[in-house]
Amino acid sequence: MKIPKDRVRFNVGGRVFETTSTTLANAGRNSFFGALFNENWTLKQPNNDSFSHCELFIDRNPDCFSVLLDLLRTGDLNIPPNIPERQLYREASFYGLLDHVRSAKWGQFDGNRLRHSRSVTGQAPGDGTAIRAGPDGGCCVAHGSVVHVYDWIMEEYPPLNLDYRRVNDVGWVDGERIIISACEKLGRGDGGMGLFSKSTGELRYKFQVCHENQVKSFTAGALSTSSDYKIFSSCKGRSNEYGIGVWDQVTGKQIDFFYESPGWSLGDADKLQWLNGSNCLLVATLFPRKDNCYISMLDFRDKRMVWSWSDFGAPITVDEKRVRDAIAMEDNNAICVVNEYEDLGFMDLRMNGGSVRWSSRSRMMKGKLSDEPCYPKLALHEGQLFSSMDDCISVFCGPDWVLTSRLRQSYGGSICDFSIGGDRLFALHSEENIAYYYRKETDCSDAVVAHPGYL
Repeated sequence: MKIPKDRVRFNVGGRVFETTSTTLANAGRNSFFGALFNENWTLKQPNNDSFSHCELFIDRNPDCFSVLLDLLRTGDLNIPPNIPERQLYREASFYGLLDHVRSAKWGQFDGNRLRHSRSVTGQAPGDGTAIRAGPDGGCCVAHGSVVHVYDWIMEEYPPLNLDYRRVNDVGWVDGERIIISACEKLGRGDGGMGLFSKSTGELRYKFQVCHENQVKSFTAGALSTSSDYKIFSSCKGRSNEYGIGVWDQVTGKQIDFFYESPGWSLGDADKLQWLNGSNCLLVATLFPRKDNCYISMLDFRDKRMVWSWSDFGAPITVDEKRVRDAIAMEDNNAICVVNEYEDLGFMDLRMNGGSVRWSSRSRMMKGKLSDEPCYPKLALHEGQLFSSMDDCISVFCGPDWVLTSRLRQSYGGSICDFSIGGDRLFALHSEENIAYYYRKETDCSDAVVAHPGYL
């Protein structure tokens, strides 16, 4: 038999492995192995005929290398009992294969096939503000004036302390940087928002608001980002700086500001959501932050509010008075809202100022609320709708948004917030600030709910 011309030999920690460039190409161009080859996946080598018979030495763990090489060969992940998973994950990170490991271990995210995987106990009970899933499978959690950041194996980086300025929201710009919005501290003129390194906590940018050519102090609220490297934040200043600010992620400079019009609410927004398809921003100011609810769609290209809805002037007895969260569903041309009973409501984006069409089939609590409820939250991921209520997360699917499964944890308190990203779902509970995350195992064929036995 002829020796394959693309054969490659590695010496990893003293053990020799042989494979082919075809196998290594499965790692992708951005991996460790991708850097060893040219654009045609031919091994880069000096002008030395004997080089092709040499071993490429890598001073890493050979047992983990064997598992990862087999993953590239077959697409299957088989971890021997003698290899700690965390060690394998660190080695996969070195070779740029974390995405391959996650995909092989958990498969595609499916809300109906989730099970509880792990919990992390917080250090500030009852003070959780927000939890945000990162693109790499980690998460960040806002607790008062502190933000805790975890990597994808739930090891914590040094916490970010904002010197007693309460954090209002936190979000991911990419896998390495996070943005934090905070309240203005009376007497100091601080506040606003900043861009930080997730691993070191270094402040990269402090974003400023300019009004009438003067830099103004402000309180930053809800956050969102767009695919064209823009950051959006609701803003409240001491003068007329009420509205939505826009900044460039790369330079940190303010590039736009949508001022709040009389009789409407933008600066107090609870939620922002950028819609790539329509190039518009959803802005939702919800009860009880305001006595009334205001939901709008802003087009920054011509500084215009292209859609809006409010319960202002509606009878106090109607369900619209109790809207707690909202989310835009571009594929359905609709806005979904939820009330404190977890009733889902829908509004047609093609009709400005229309009424809410409530879906009674989603009612779970039958009019009964817990003693200390957290307000329901909504999320949309890969065509599935998620809604939190007390200690549960419900999953809705199909054109009629039928309830298909529920996730429940028997302790930890009500769910204050939850977030989906990096093929995981994270939930922030109220009593102990425990961040639970759920994952799909590739051998699960049925929907599995969270139970204490899985801890």
